[in-house]
Amino acid sequence: MISKPDKNKTRQKRHLRVRNKISGTAKCPRLNVYRSNKNIYAQVIDDVAGVTLVSASTLDSEVKGNTKTEQAASVGEVVAKRAEKKGIKEVVFDRGGYLYHGRIEALAEAARKNGLDF
Repeated sequence: MISKPDKNKTRQKRHLRVRNKISGTAKCPRLNVYRSNKNIYAQVIDDVAGVTLVSASTLDSEVKGNTKTEQAASVGEVVAKRAEKKGIKEVVFDRGGYLYHGRIEALAEAARKNGLDF
């Protein structure tokens, strides 16, 4: 019997390939996205110092929306506003090995719309 490939392991491989090419600095930090079945998380990270500068998730009280896609867009909006308060305008987008559609795309578009450049 042939076993199915583990989707999360293949995602992690894709993520490592992406992470070998991009890195966040103090001037241009990395916007990392993690998607679980129920929630979505976004962090703005300075990889040189190893510090999370800003974060937001669907667990925050500011996040609104009925569907998961609406909630992801709200997370993108919140993380962009928090980054702007810290003086962060430009980031490198790290999709975390996920395909750029659905919730990931909604989060990215909302972050762009609210002032983040990537």
